[in-house]
Amino acid sequence: MNVTPELDARFRAAALREGIVDVRYDVVPSPVGELLIAATERGLARIHFGPGGQEEELARLFGSRVLRAPIDDVRRELDEYFEGKRRDFDLPIDLRVAAFNEEVLRELARIPYGVTTTYGALAAKVGRPRAARAIGTVMNRNPIPIVLPCHRVLGANGSLTGYAGGLDRKLQLLQLEGAILGW
Repeated sequence: MNVTPELDARFRAAALREGIVDVRYDVVPSPVGELLIAATERGLARIHFGPGGQEEELARLFGSRVLRAPIDDVRRELDEYFEGKRRDFDLPIDLRVAAFNEEVLRELARIPYGVTTTYGALAAKVGRPRAARAIGTVMNRNPIPIVLPCHRVLGANGSLTGYAGGLDRKLQLLQLEGAILGW
């Protein structure tokens, strides 16, 4: 049985309208490569570098009713960010992480566009000045990179250190924001 694109779009719209979707996702182009974005009814839940193989993970985390469908508000704000027209994101967030991770990620969200900090400084901001390595682990597991800007966190000496999306992407994002002009 073949389903026309129009009928497919109608089925997807009806599923969203009826609230029978736990999480929706889409793959969007960006200057740092394709991004898989995912959202629940609570808000943006994931950004993943690269499009493949995330459906099972989304189902495990958010519920088995996973649907590929456009997420226009997220795509629009990401496009504006990459075009240099947006410095802050105004998206609701569905952050399902441990309490410490949530505290760190909420503080991370306060780091302004184009500004960098260190793992140690971020640890101090959350009242755990000796927890720089734990902060690094939280950054590595950040479920919503770019919007929660873990790329703005550097090593103690200002060096580019670990980034789940790869150091080349971290550098691209920092250059986009004017934080690092050239290396």
